[in-house]
Amino acid sequence: MLLLNKYKLIHNKINKLSNNITLIAVSKTFSLGYIKPLVDFGHLHYGENKVQEAIQKWSEVIAINKDIKLHMLGNVQSNKVESAVKIFSFIHSLSSEKIANSFANSEVKLNKQLKYFIQVNIGDEKNKNGIDILLASDFAKFCKIDLKLNILGLMCIPPINTSPDNFFSKLKTLNEECNLKELSMGMSSDFDIAIKFGATYVRIGSSIFGNRINIS
Repeated sequence: MLLLNKYKLIHNKINKLSNNITLIAVSKTFSLGYIKPLVDFGHLHYGENKVQEAIQKWSEVIAINKDIKLHMLGNVQSNKVESAVKIFSFIHSLSSEKIANSFANSEVKLNKQLKYFIQVNIGDEKNKNGIDILLASDFAKFCKIDLKLNILGLMCIPPINTSPDNFFSKLKTLNEECNLKELSMGMSSDFDIAIKFGATYVRIGSSIFGNRINIS
């Protein structure tokens, strides 16, 4: 009941800010048993960051409820791309031509089309994944035109311990320059700010599920 109460508080807060937001409940590392009250309540969008964990956790659930959509938030290794295409509906971490080509090939092989966000290294951080800001526009064109991938928009994770406003603003401007419609930005600590800057997909974990530890 506590989990549902926290979810409803977040959901209501988001609805007051905008009625055009997809709330991704970031369920990575939490067991299906822990998440199940939210599934039973009817929430449909969940975020994971490991392909194998998603397969083990969600395969049976998705077979029963095909409305549930899984969002891949972490990087996907080349040898995991085909498995990712099978289980996920959205990829939020596209950032290299090599992986983009792998996804395009797997889509053809499996006759399934996913929806993608291109992850941008908005803070130019050496230890963070994502494509360089200066390369994002050309990469988006390559993915859309050459590979025929369904690119929805851009995604970012701002540097920690800094105000996210400037970074969200930069991503919004870049998204418009790329002629993309959706924005994946905002987490538990800053989703309200992200929505003010045009986010349409927010990724909420700890505010719903609590601290990210393995709970059985």
